[in-house]
Amino acid sequence: MEALEAIYTRRSVRNFKHEPVSEEDLHDLLRAGMQAPSARNEQPWHFIVIDDRAKLHAIPKFHPYSKMLLDAPLAILVCSDRKLESKRASWLQDCSAATQNILLAAHAKGLGAVWLGIFPDSVRVSGMQSLLEIPKDVRPVALVAIGHPESVPEPVDRFNAQRVHRNKW
Repeated sequence: MEALEAIYTRRSVRNFKHEPVSEEDLHDLLRAGMQAPSARNEQPWHFIVIDDRAKLHAIPKFHPYSKMLLDAPLAILVCSDRKLESKRASWLQDCSAATQNILLAAHAKGLGAVWLGIFPDSVRVSGMQSLLEIPKDVRPVALVAIGHPESVPEPVDRFNAQRVHRNKW
């Protein structure tokens, strides 16, 4: 799949088949996440792969929009490690770029995925920290549910020329 095709056709998938994601595919998704750009090339991220059914089923107890995890074979939590960050506050952008890379890689491999926001919601952040025993210097940022799609929404062209400005507002 070409890069622009992946960008134009990627959709959030919330319905998954009960079929595991291969280790090779998982490796490719993690590698794609780590290829993201980051300020000063700090790469402040860590990734937690969650495939334990009990843990996946616990997340909807504190994250109201994560019910698809009851069927998803796995999820990847993108975190930022404060020890890897300089004084610049670019970690959120860095981890967001890594998350988008994971979403696009999943789509390119024929997998479905959806981005579930964690940071800055304090209930979701503390829920993930507690559930996954995350050190206090590590900040959970985004969770990506991943699996083989049961169905994929049709692509939507979201280009809006009225939102484009040139040289001034």
